Amino acid sequence: MTSRPAITTGRSLLRLAVAGAVVVGAPLALAGTANAAPDSDWDRLAQCESGGNWSINTGNGYSGGLQFSPTTWRAFGGTGSPHNASRAEQIAVAERTLAAQGWGAWPACSRKLGLNGSAEPTRVRASAPVEAPAAAAPSSSGGGNYTVRAGDTLSRIAAANGTTWQQLWNDNSDVLSNPNVLRVGQSIQV
Repeated sequence: MTSRPAITTGRSLLRLAVAGAVVVGAPLALAGTANAAPDSDWDRLAQCESGGNWSINTGNGYSGGLQFSPTTWRAFGGTGSPHNASRAEQIAVAERTLAAQGWGAWPACSRKLGLNGSAEPTRVRASAPVEAPAAAAPSSSGGGNYTVRAGDTLSRIAAANGTTWQQLWNDNSDVLSNPNVLRVGQSIQV
């Protein structure tokens, strides 16, 4: 009876160890990234947003490779400043932003790069001009409740109901903790 050479046995053990690690680690890896965008999408987006410079801070109110505002950065779990965070930290915050706001959180570059998916943007920028909506939200004839749908903005809902986003926010401050964030399925008074 001959035994296998040590080098073959060593390779076999290494293959078994790697395979075991992949099988054992797979549920953990998949659990955290099932709906995550591939790193290549984040790199493409960073290239568009900041020239691919993950530590950029030009002083325009947005920083980091994915050009986070300080408010968005903190709201989605970022600590410190985006431009001082690692690429991996910025992507982790971006994944949470994407889950809540969709690719519309990066409107120009996501459109330019063709990034889209099932998550629809729900973000409103109070100080930014509102683009003309593709289709207006249905208007309410005499006030009442409106259920937020994917793609809605507070400005769009207000315009369709003859009011301002500020008035809607004031009237719904009990359910809207932030005028810049709407959640699909949320009911607001119009």
